[in-house]
Amino acid sequence: MKFFKTILAILVVAIATSSCSGDDGTDGIDGEKGTANVIYSAWLTAPAAVSETIDNTAGVSTTINAPELSEDILAKGTILVYVSFGLGTFELPYTSLAGGTINTITAISTVQKIKLFRFRHSGVGLPGLPTSLAWRYILIPGGVAAAAGKAAKVDYSKMSYEEVCAHFNIQP
Repeated sequence: MKFFKTILAILVVAIATSSCSGDDGTDGIDGEKGTANVIYSAWLTAPAAVSETIDNTAGVSTTINAPELSEDILAKGTILVYVSFGLGTFELPYTSLAGGTINTITAISTVQKIKLFRFRHSGVGLPGLPTSLAWRYILIPGGVAAAAGKAAKVDYSKMSYEEVCAHFNIQP
């Protein structure tokens, strides 16, 4: 009887230990970081800007085409837009002190289009939006929502342009 109890105890411990294991199989090899499903444009120039008022804010705007920008990406994905000029590469919205006044360039995304809008915070006069500026967008489609307790979604807007490029293996 003692032998039977010992075997039973060992069996219970073995079953309990194996059922509590979090391992569902063998370890896989992590893949390389890359651009799977991420869409990015070449550096683009935009057409000449025109004056426009958006939400009672006077400014200038132009539009770049983003043919891959879908309803699904607008609803669930991340859209990053960058401007590049002599001082560096900056994510929009980009606020600067140009011409002695604070102004901001922002991006307004719609299906297949990204409107670039620049305005002065003072509301006095219209800023310029030179055609010599270079623009790039990065579209990151949404995936499956993370379950409670899982790692938080990466906030790409908090990363520098260089960090985003390195993360997705994009040539800057």
